[in-house]
Amino acid sequence: MIKIQKINLILIAFIAMTSAGCAQKENKVVQPNILFILSEDMSIDLECYGMEAVKTPILNELAATGIQFMNAYGNNSICSPSRSNMMTGVHQNIINAQHHRSNREIPLTAPYKPITSYLRDAGYTCIIGNNTVKGNGAKIDVNFKHSAIGSYDGVNEFGLFDKKDAFTKEDEPFFSQITLNVTHRGGWWNQVSNQSTHRVNPADVVLPPHYADTPVIREDWAKYLDQIEYMDNEVGLLLADLEKKGMRDNTIIIFIGDNGRCNIRGKGYLYEPGLHLPLIVNWPAGITGGKKDTRLVASVDVAATILEVAGVELPDYMTARSIINEDPNPRKYIYSARDLWDEILEQSRAITTDKYRYIKNHITDQSHDAHQAYLEFYRPAVHIMRTLNKEGKLTELQQKFFAKNKESEELFNIVNDPFEMNNLINNPDFNDVANEMRGHYNDWNSKNKDHGLDPINWENAPPPNATEVIEWLEKERPEVIEQMKLGIEPGFGKLMKEYRTQNKKSNQK
Repeated sequence: MIKIQKINLILIAFIAMTSAGCAQKENKVVQPNILFILSEDMSIDLECYGMEAVKTPILNELAATGIQFMNAYGNNSICSPSRSNMMTGVHQNIINAQHHRSNREIPLTAPYKPITSYLRDAGYTCIIGNNTVKGNGAKIDVNFKHSAIGSYDGVNEFGLFDKKDAFTKEDEPFFSQITLNVTHRGGWWNQVSNQSTHRVNPADVVLPPHYADTPVIREDWAKYLDQIEYMDNEVGLLLADLEKKGMRDNTIIIFIGDNGRCNIRGKGYLYEPGLHLPLIVNWPAGITGGKKDTRLVASVDVAATILEVAGVELPDYMTARSIINEDPNPRKYIYSARDLWDEILEQSRAITTDKYRYIKNHITDQSHDAHQAYLEFYRPAVHIMRTLNKEGKLTELQQKFFAKNKESEELFNIVNDPFEMNNLINNPDFNDVANEMRGHYNDWNSKNKDHGLDPINWENAPPPNATEVIEWLEKERPEVIEQMKLGIEPGFGKLMKEYRTQNKKSNQK
């Protein structure tokens, strides 16, 4: 407790000094720079969180000299809704940003604004991306009307950032948002793995019990860990750039995953691998390091944290809470949601506490294996296990992913049962727990409007291209479908180009 108080006193003093100097140009450099790093599609799969077989020395050091949050959870398990809540500080279902890549032409309703609007008012230069990292890191991907660069008034102008690429001394104080996309499924995985100087040995990985233990699945898991090691090195490059420019000590670094890993029960689902996120905060000038913080933290909370360290008074409408200081009224639960992702609608909700997770599935007549077109290209384990399921070679636990229906309610003890193997919802010994979790669900909905339960306006949700590609492959390239069944990733980007080229030629005839 003494250590926590010491940390808080340092932070409070620093923030107070920042706030006092906000309006004074000569004190502008007192405000800390903010480097916000989002790593795509990963759960707590870092060495410092206990993941087997992976090496992440850079993030290990950031955690050891900063604060490592052990119980950070996403308010959504898909990228664009999650990024929407982090950019606004408001739960995505409240601002109607819950459907993946929807509402891109609809402005945020008043009084909601992106946090970069407040940061600019406080004197910050807002920067998106950095060419130091693969793919330039400039992904925004939020579900409301916006443009990357330009002014913002929410009516006629919708710019979120001032500039693209690297931060400089002239930009201070700056807010830099960088996405590390190597951990996202993509055609680069094989190349990254093959070029790795520490290629993860598939024999060394430890698979969760929901996975069948086959060579293809082990290889796929090992390749995923190779991407994490590459990503860790990219964080090191960003830190080296800060050091070179003399800005490291006055820069607070916030590292988080945007959603869980893209695999079974991960991205797109409300289980641990889809919601449990790595979150590390490091600030040489303001944090005494080495703390493993066990508070419940939601993905939306990074928005409030960013504004507080910048000396900005938090808007009353925010559902986010700053995690820099101890909260006298800490979160009792986190409300998470999964709604529309491409052509698949899931109206599922989760309540996560420090010990339990309750899941309410509003749509039950649909398998977890919904044959979503995009995921057909990027989940080898699903293809392999489908075949094993048909052959009766999966365990009872593994079969549940392929069941035709979902249970309407699920309850897990995530401390004693971290793989969520035993649904306690019908266990009479846990009736009180189940009712308490239902009470949290009702509490959130009594205070907030959940737009994810509204009828969908499909015009605001563009149809996914992947469905057309799958239909084309089934008709024109069935050999590719057969390769996918063997767990071979055929390269979605390449096939998309082929499909578009052929479709263009057909339309010209």
